[in-house]
Amino acid sequence: MTTVATTPRPSTAGPAQKKKKSARGGGLGRYIVVRFLLIIPTIFILVSMVFWLMRTTGDPITAALGGRLTPDQLAERISAAGYDRPILIQYVEYLGRIFTGNFGTTISTNRPVSEVLLTYGAATAELAFYSLLVAFIVGIPLGMVAAYWRDKAPDAFLRIFAILCYATPVFFAGLLFKLVFAVWLKVLPVAGRATTGSELQMQLLPGKTGFYTIDAIQTGNTAVLTDVLSHAVLPALALGLLTAGVFLRLVRTNVIGTLGTDYVDAARSRGVSEFRLVQKHAYRPALIPIITVIGLQIALLLGGAVLTETTFEWKGLGFMLSEFLQARDFVAVQGIVALLAVIVALTNFIVDIIAAIIDPRVRY
Repeated sequence: MTTVATTPRPSTAGPAQKKKKSARGGGLGRYIVVRFLLIIPTIFILVSMVFWLMRTTGDPITAALGGRLTPDQLAERISAAGYDRPILIQYVEYLGRIFTGNFGTTISTNRPVSEVLLTYGAATAELAFYSLLVAFIVGIPLGMVAAYWRDKAPDAFLRIFAILCYATPVFFAGLLFKLVFAVWLKVLPVAGRATTGSELQMQLLPGKTGFYTIDAIQTGNTAVLTDVLSHAVLPALALGLLTAGVFLRLVRTNVIGTLGTDYVDAARSRGVSEFRLVQKHAYRPALIPIITVIGLQIALLLGGAVLTETTFEWKGLGFMLSEFLQARDFVAVQGIVALLAVIVALTNFIVDIIAAIIDPRVRY
C-alpha cells in the first residue's frame, strides 16, 4: 500500500480576513473624510444664499431705518457701513468676516451679532434638547407598541395620534397647551424660561452658562431647578410632539419590517414570545433609520423653534429672529440664519458618522 504525500496548502484565511478588515476600516475612514469635505461647500452655499436673499430688499440700513432718517443721514449711515460699495465686494468681505466669527453689528440695538448669538443661542439649544428628549420618550416606545398591536385598535389609535402630532401647527399646539395646563388647570407656567426671582439668582452666579438647567443646578436651590424645568415642559411638549409623530410611524414601519425577517422567524419557531421579539430582536435594527433622520429632525426643530419661542416668550434665537424681522434688522437676521444653517450642516455630518459606525452597510 503506497502512501501519497500531500503538501499542505498555505492558509490564506488570515490575510484575507486582514484585507477585509482593512477594506472596512478604509471604507469608513474614506466615508468620514468625504462627508467632512462636503460640509465646506454646503455651508458656503447656505451662507451665500442667506446673503443674496437678504439683499433682494436693498441695503440693510435703508430697510431698517428708511423713513426715520433724513436722506443725508441715511446716506451717511450707508456710507459708514460700506453698503454703497459694489455688491460683490460686500459679498467677499461678508464671507471673510463669517469665517473669522464676525457676523456684523445689529442695526436696531447696535450690538455685535456674535454677542446676540452667544446670549440667546443657549436657550434655543436647551429647548431643542428637551424637545428631542420628548420625541424619543414618546415616539419610540409608542412605535413599538403600535407594531406589537399591528392592525388592531391600539395601532389604529396610535397612527391617528402620530398624524395629529406632526400635522398640528406648533403655535396651535402651544396655545392649546397653555389654555389647558396654564389657564384651566393652573399647574404649569404660561410663558418664559423662569420666574424673575429664579433669574435673579442665576444672574448672580460667577460662572453662568446661559443654559438655565445647568445654572439652576449651580445655585444649589431645588426650587430654582423645579421652576426652570416646569417652564420648559409646555414648549418642549409643543415642539417635541411634532417630531414624536415622525418617530412613531418610522419605528412602527421598521419594526413590522424587521419582524418579517428570517432570523426573527427562526426565533419565533423556537417559541420566543411576540413581545420579546419586538423588545429584543426587532428593536435595535429599527433604530438605525431613526438615527439617519435625526439630522433632518434637528432642522425641523430649529425651524419650529421660531414659532414655539414666540408663542411661549422663550427668549432664544427663534424669538429674537422674529423680533429682528419686525424691526427689519437684516444684519441680525442674516447672522442668525447663517448660524442655524451651519448648525444643521454640522448636525447632519455627526449623524451620518454615527449611522455609518452603527450600520456597516453605510459606505461610499
